[in-house]
Amino acid sequence: MSLLKHLTEGELTVSGRLVDASNATLFGQCTFNQVEIPVIYKPIAGERPLWDFPDGNLAKRERAAFLISELGSWNLVPLTILREGPFGEGMVQLWIDLDESIELADFYSSDDPRLRAMAIFDAVINNSDRKIGHLLPTQDGALFGCDHGVTFHEEDKLRTVLWRWAGQRFSSDEIEQLIELRSTLAIEMATLTALVTENEFAALMKRVNRLIETGTFPEPSDDWPAVPWPPF
Repeated sequence: MSLLKHLTEGELTVSGRLVDASNATLFGQCTFNQVEIPVIYKPIAGERPLWDFPDGNLAKRERAAFLISELGSWNLVPLTILREGPFGEGMVQLWIDLDESIELADFYSSDDPRLRAMAIFDAVINNSDRKIGHLLPTQDGALFGCDHGVTFHEEDKLRTVLWRWAGQRFSSDEIEQLIELRSTLAIEMATLTALVTENEFAALMKRVNRLIETGTFPEPSDDWPAVPWPPF
């Protein structure tokens, strides 16, 4: 049985809430064929309005971020779907158990290739809120990221703690990955414009093209804060 089928068709129940989150972020379980899987559930009804993003749209952006992670072969976002739940439609994401032996305050500033990949991914999706606490290293050596609601804005809004590679050249493999993503995005336009606006999709393509043409990691802008606050 696939995880997608489990999250899509299973019974979703809520058992707790992450109180530090600005939007309603609920911990729960998705049960299918008597098998229980922990999940995060963010109902659209619990989203806090933002002046620069459409109301009731953050869950779709979380789904779009997952799709870009998969289409770009980064595999940096836990399985994320849209479905009905106890408090209405929302985002449901596979819960990730952290490697508790890793100190995030040290890890985020290291030269880890997984973080390098995350930095490229964030530049593509225009992530305006990559905090240290949104990094999820696991015991099996994987790295995931969470909280991708404030992404895909048509204006440049990259805010991140991952500036270690700013201005550095991409490797040939990274350039090839972006070129392949660009081709795939053209095919998947209809899927993505069901989640973000057509203007935001056009801006996504423009960012990918710019990354390919410059061949370098973006650098902080003087026009907006480069690091989210609080950074953790």
